[in-house]
Amino acid sequence: MTILDIDGVNNVRDVGGIPAEGGRIRAGILLRSGQLSGATTAGVNALRGSVQHIVDLRDGEEVAAEPTEIEGPATTHLPLFLGSVRSFFEDDTSLDDLYLHLLEESGERLVEAIRIIAAGRPTLVHCTVGKDRTGVTVALALSAVGADREAVIADYALTESQLPAQRSQRIADYLRAQHPEALHAVALATQSPAPVMRRLLEQVDERWGSAAGYLRAQGMTDEELVALKKALVEEG
Repeated sequence: MTILDIDGVNNVRDVGGIPAEGGRIRAGILLRSGQLSGATTAGVNALRGSVQHIVDLRDGEEVAAEPTEIEGPATTHLPLFLGSVRSFFEDDTSLDDLYLHLLEESGERLVEAIRIIAAGRPTLVHCTVGKDRTGVTVALALSAVGADREAVIADYALTESQLPAQRSQRIADYLRAQHPEALHAVALATQSPAPVMRRLLEQVDERWGSAAGYLRAQGMTDEELVALKKALVEEG
């Protein structure tokens, strides 16, 4: 994958280059990032030049707090969390449980997001940080077309190092003050441990046979899966 410099946006990268069955993931087709509301004029122009469709996975509260208006690319809002982000901190939800929640409760919206990727236009998927909702969506899309598992996991794990250190520390301090007995709050907000994504993909295999099997169970057709592979994988 390639880390991209989009002024005012954190955690931006192109997953192109990851090894996959029959070749590698095509560059310039699937990008991922944190929220876009801080993009400078230069950042907005860079996005316009590289992206034709933006998939925003944030909930309504997040969009209202940090609105994004970028003219040019089509934008689709697909809030993946059923309920507010705050509730996961209040309930001290672990990353493992959060990701299973996404699989079990938001399957149709995950498929909608991946259908947009399958259309083959340069697409940017983002949430607030670009870690959890974005991480699960991208990992499923890549895994469904036979991307190398360890590379998919490495892409997910890379996020933690791409978040501004001062921001992560500030959020960690705040969460410890607000939820002093919580075990998982800091990890939920700032961490992307490789074992968490490895366990998730193993659970997908155990329950649905494969990532493609999971997407089929949520309504994606074989024809759409073929289109996804055509969009994402180039020979060589």
